[in-house]
Amino acid sequence: MRFIEEVVVDEFLPTFRSMLAEALRERELTQSEVADLLGISQSAVSKYVHSEVTVNERLEDDERVVELVERLADGLTGGEMSPVQALVEAEVVIRQLEQGDVLAQLHQEAVPELAEYGGAFAVHDPDSDVRIAEQALASVRRGLAIVENTTEFARHIPAVGTNLVEALPDADSIEDVVAVPGRIIDLKGRPEVPAEPEFGVSEYVANVLLTARANGSDARAALNVSYDSSLLEALEASGYDTVEFDADQGVEDGVAAALDAEPNAGVIYQTGGFGLEPIIYVLGPDAPTVAGAVRDAL
Repeated sequence: MRFIEEVVVDEFLPTFRSMLAEALRERELTQSEVADLLGISQSAVSKYVHSEVTVNERLEDDERVVELVERLADGLTGGEMSPVQALVEAEVVIRQLEQGDVLAQLHQEAVPELAEYGGAFAVHDPDSDVRIAEQALASVRRGLAIVENTTEFARHIPAVGTNLVEALPDADSIEDVVAVPGRIIDLKGRPEVPAEPEFGVSEYVANVLLTARANGSDARAALNVSYDSSLLEALEASGYDTVEFDADQGVEDGVAAALDAEPNAGVIYQTGGFGLEPIIYVLGPDAPTVAGAVRDAL
C-alpha cells in the first residue's frame, strides 16, 4: 500500500525544494536566508543547491512546477509573499497535479493496481471512480460476511446458486456491478463464497437489478434466494412491498411490468416457469441491507 502523499514526499518535495532553493540562491539569498524561508537546515539547502538530492525529471520539467518556483522565488525575495502564502500556493499546485495529473500518474506507477480503474482519477475526490468502486466492493464484502454467518441461509440457496450484487451509482451494464464470481453455493449446509467479489461477473442477478433500476427503482443492491412463501411473508411483515413478475416474459419485460404495477416494490419474485426455478429477489440501497433483510426474515 502506497499513498499519494508518499509520492508527494518522495518525488515532489525534493524536486520542488531543490528547484526553489536554487532559484532563491540565484537571486543572491544566502544559504541561511534560504533555510529560514524554506524551514529547513543550511546543510539541506547546500545539498539541494549542489544537486546532491535526487529529483524527478518529469516534475522538474513540468511547466506548472517551473512557473510556481519562479513565482515563489520572486515573491519571497521581493517580500511581496510570506512563507505561509508560498506554502498555500504550493499546496494548490500539488492538489492540481494530484487530480488525474502527473502526481496521479506517478502514484499509479507505484501502485499498478490503480490502472484497473482506467482513465484519470483524483484520489482525494470523494466522488472519484476509484473511491466509489472500492466502496462498492467493500459494501459487498460486508454483505457477504452477513450471508456467511447466517447458517440458515444455505437452505434458501437455489439450485442455480445465489449472488449478492451492488451497482455503481450510474451503472448501465454488468461491468458496473460488483458480484461474486461463480455465485454463492450451499456447501454441506453452509453458505460458501467461492471468491472475492469483483466487477462484471454476474449476468442474471445483475441484470435483474439493472432492469429494476431502469424501470424506476432506486435500489443499488440485490440478492436472490429460493422462493419460499413463509420467507416472502416475513419480508412483507418487515415492511417490504412485494410484487410478482411473470418468469415466462423474461427478466426485462417481466420486471418492467411488475414495477409498473408496484413501483415501490423492494421484493420481486417469480413462482417459476418453463424450465425456471422460482426465485425471490430482495432489492435495497446496499449489499449489507439486503443481506440483513434476508437474515432477519429467516
